[in-house]
Amino acid sequence: MKSNLTPLGPKADKDTVRRSNLSLVLRAVRDEGEATRAGVAARVGLTRAAVSSLVEQLLETGFLTESGKTFSGQAGRPGTALRTARTGPAGLGVEVNIDYVSVCVVDLAGTGRVRLTEHLDNRGTPPAEVLARAAGIAARTLDSAREQELYPVGVALALPGLVSGGAVRQAPNLGWNQVPAEELFAAALTAEHPGHQELPVRSENEANLAALAELWFGGLERIRSFLYLTGEIGVGGALVIDGELLRGAHGFAGEIGHVVVDPSGPQCRCGSRGCLEQYAGQAALLRAAGIDGGGGLGVAELERRVRAGDERAVGAVAEAGRMLGRVLSGAVNLLDPDAVVLGGIYRNLMPWLAAPADGELTGRVVSGLWAPDGGRLRASSVAGDAARGAAALVMTDVLADPVAYARPAPA
Repeated sequence: MKSNLTPLGPKADKDTVRRSNLSLVLRAVRDEGEATRAGVAARVGLTRAAVSSLVEQLLETGFLTESGKTFSGQAGRPGTALRTARTGPAGLGVEVNIDYVSVCVVDLAGTGRVRLTEHLDNRGTPPAEVLARAAGIAARTLDSAREQELYPVGVALALPGLVSGGAVRQAPNLGWNQVPAEELFAAALTAEHPGHQELPVRSENEANLAALAELWFGGLERIRSFLYLTGEIGVGGALVIDGELLRGAHGFAGEIGHVVVDPSGPQCRCGSRGCLEQYAGQAALLRAAGIDGGGGLGVAELERRVRAGDERAVGAVAEAGRMLGRVLSGAVNLLDPDAVVLGGIYRNLMPWLAAPADGELTGRVVSGLWAPDGGRLRASSVAGDAARGAAALVMTDVLADPVAYARPAPA
């Protein structure tokens, strides 16, 4: 009989087990923020002697630091406080969006250490030129990181649209199709930083990375399953289930901005008609509010008008909320997340957006578990953004195998 079971791999040797345990200890300290050897041992289920040996290696290779004494409240001598190092390996995240580029460096603790953002209109600009601009900003960020004794070990690109296999398959609002983004960015970064070690580059959809940032750094407390929407010029979505990102069979899950609200509605850049973006995207919101221009200035003007009680602006945001609620109700019925988190431009518009969206969700979610002001519809945190999520994604590899990223001690 044919078996569908995955063949067992080779038995783990001592080196493999030790590398795994080093990761376990490093992640335990990172998660706690500050811990003693005894505290780590209790958390990971290893003996104190084993943890002490692993900690010494992590101290020698610069992943951990220790200082002072800390009292656990238990019997015995106080232990030294262990923390993740503020120098050493770091992750570089680069978000390329329609009207800006944002670059972020995070350290082992996930703390954002350097941030550069430039507002650029990337529509209609050749992809190679956009990615070269982004590489130039990234190069300046790398210089700032190295001044803080951080050495980025990789780059993650946060890109709008359908991203798979190192390429942007389609990004309607940028006008990109089949763009080898990783290759173009890597070449541009090398040109900006000749003589420096080439950094490995990966890429992911920007909404996915914003959702991961929300999971890792946001205020979701114990919520591990949620639907994330980011409102920019486009409307992106991502789904996190039990702490894991759901990418779909081909990596394209989450394109909620192109769910059709009205088949006879306005033409969308994706080629369809009546997509959610045409009712709740940035351009649609500004147009409905009677605001000329776009980008950050247009959004700031929209926020100013709704705060001032401008009827047209308030009405535009309320209608966008209703459209969001209708589409989200289908997603909630299908996927049953614990919460829906709204980021991007929606975060600051939540006081005017939430009630109409909540009303649609309450009337359309069949479980009956959705109620107005029930806390399931939330604004994203300020900590959850795609560039930081991208940088932190790089650091997951370091945390998974610190030995692979250890720098040799100076002679």
